[in-house]
Amino acid sequence: LMRALKSILGSPLIDEKTALGSKMVALTEVVEIFVRHLKQKAEAFAGEEMTAVVHGRPVRFVDNDEAADAKAQRVLEGIARKVGFQHVAFVYEPIAAAYHYEESAAREETVLIADIGGGTSDFTVIRIGPERRLKADRTSDILANDGVRIGGTDFDALLNLDAVMPLLGKGTQLIEKNLPMPNALYFELATWSTINFTYTFQNERMLIELVAGAREPEKVARLLKVIRQRLGHRIAFAVEDGKIALSDGETTALPLGFIEPALDALATRSGFDAAIDAKTDKLFETATSCICDAGLTPDGIDTIFFTGGSGRVPAVRNAITRAAPNARATTGSDFLSVALGLTREAQKRFA
Repeated sequence: LMRALKSILGSPLIDEKTALGSKMVALTEVVEIFVRHLKQKAEAFAGEEMTAVVHGRPVRFVDNDEAADAKAQRVLEGIARKVGFQHVAFVYEPIAAAYHYEESAAREETVLIADIGGGTSDFTVIRIGPERRLKADRTSDILANDGVRIGGTDFDALLNLDAVMPLLGKGTQLIEKNLPMPNALYFELATWSTINFTYTFQNERMLIELVAGAREPEKVARLLKVIRQRLGHRIAFAVEDGKIALSDGETTALPLGFIEPALDALATRSGFDAAIDAKTDKLFETATSCICDAGLTPDGIDTIFFTGGSGRVPAVRNAITRAAPNARATTGSDFLSVALGLTREAQKRFA
């Protein structure tokens, strides 16, 4: 019950453990279990052993920390080798998406690739075309790369905090001190990678006391139920579905009947846009920086190619298109463009 697994490698969670069944397991081991499973499924499909892999990776696992970024890649490479890959290569995910987009390109273009993933948003400015894709070395075609640790799980968390957590007591005043409920637990519960950490006896005991001292005890009682019954992931799935619904509609109801009969959270496009405004501003800045690093003006971009599920969020899409307002915008497969580009690169390197 996790999202954006690779983003763990670029966070303090890289050294943390989580409950898996009846035991505590390092989060890096969870990543290993997932990679091993993918390898086994691929081998079953192909009918032969897989000994080489081209791993996609974000442009930056970590913002502004080269040592931590290098550590994250080393950990991922170590996992790949531990599950049985003898040859391991890495490609930035937006470059892989560019290679997939290039397969259908009929003319030469300068493209801004916007890969809006679960944990990071990554950008590449690249020259592509029917003749360029025949080149063995594409180094001169790749004009710039940039990225930032903002992704779909961040948008989920912000929508969760805006629409759901107030129903669980966020913002409620405590009678004795006339202070609001402490926010830390709400932020952990709204964040995919830390939901499991909220399910503790200490939190239950704290909430029992806070129910008695809150001006809206029924809301804090809902939070206590969520912690006791471990309902955080069910909330997260409802929020994720709501985020997707707001890509097409102006309002949506997030069903929370598993907490309390007939309980819904109302989410609006305008409220969601406001909640993620600081994040979308940062995406605009990062896309603009990537174009500048490529030595181009916004008019030098012919096409913006979006991939990744959160590239369909209107506020995200609008922020990035502002970086090159005259470019044509097109969308690839939300979840396959990077994978298909990596497959093409693996064929070139290891076939």
